[in-house]
Amino acid sequence: MSTKNIHEAFLAEMNDLGENTTEFVIRPLYYGYGNTLGNSFRRVLLSSIKGAAITAFSIEGTNHEFSAIPGVREDLVDIMLNLKNIRFKSHTDSPVEAELTIKGSAQTEKDGDKRVVAGDIQLPSDVELGNPNQVICHIDDPNFTLKMHFVIETGRGYLTIDESGKNRIHSDMIALDAVFSPVLRVRYKVSNTRVGQDTNLQELALTVETDGTISTRDAFEEAAAILVNQYTALAGKTSVQSTSAPGTDQQQDQTLEGIIVEDLGLSARTTNALINNGIKTLGQLKNIPEAQLRELKGFGSKAYDEVQEKLTEFDK
Repeated sequence: MSTKNIHEAFLAEMNDLGENTTEFVIRPLYYGYGNTLGNSFRRVLLSSIKGAAITAFSIEGTNHEFSAIPGVREDLVDIMLNLKNIRFKSHTDSPVEAELTIKGSAQTEKDGDKRVVAGDIQLPSDVELGNPNQVICHIDDPNFTLKMHFVIETGRGYLTIDESGKNRIHSDMIALDAVFSPVLRVRYKVSNTRVGQDTNLQELALTVETDGTISTRDAFEEAAAILVNQYTALAGKTSVQSTSAPGTDQQQDQTLEGIIVEDLGLSARTTNALINNGIKTLGQLKNIPEAQLRELKGFGSKAYDEVQEKLTEFDK
């Protein structure tokens, strides 16, 4: 069994960009790690996060996808497309069944049609609806009563219509291909960053948007856990000893020791005062107590304020 050292990546920022959109910033990373992590996260987030969707349905009076539905404006193919856009959150791994019964009403819509939406579905207690306003169809006959039956399953990624058809609970139901992923969009951007004089580092900004049935933070953490499990299975008996990431803890202290005060951008008078007092690096400067800093020879209040402002920049 061999042991190797590798530097840890860490989540530096989480910025909410909308109700279901968050930017995750990971830094600092060694050069090349930005694209490696970004591409891995994007693939897992879009294909492997657990979700729920309708996999089969039936409408009373129809038995296949080419049947006409008297009393409904849309044909069955349009209804199938609308059903695939309904978002669910299921608290059970077992398939669940739901029903919808609704009668047309000429007074509901201006055009005389009754709009049927996902919120009209009667769901069991262990299933939540993510987008209740998603349209299913319109009833154009006020005397027609629409009765539908659904099977909702949990899964990951994409389920083809052939696969869902083979595993139908009810053989007389119409199979539906399903997109289980609750993650709608993922994009990432890799940019260069620096810590002190070390400029060969990268920053990864990963933007995740979900459908609201899962939080962006939960989706991000689930994706990270999936990647960890996959790589752990491949690592065999090789163990990895984590060390501090560049720019953090001990690594940061070593980096600061390499930054000389002449490179801090301080005024010439302040720089000379520091050097004359034997302070030559940023690391030394950070370790000086406040009271001692104020008492340095030739070091006035203006120089003190200037140094404190510069130290604040490096603490960000």
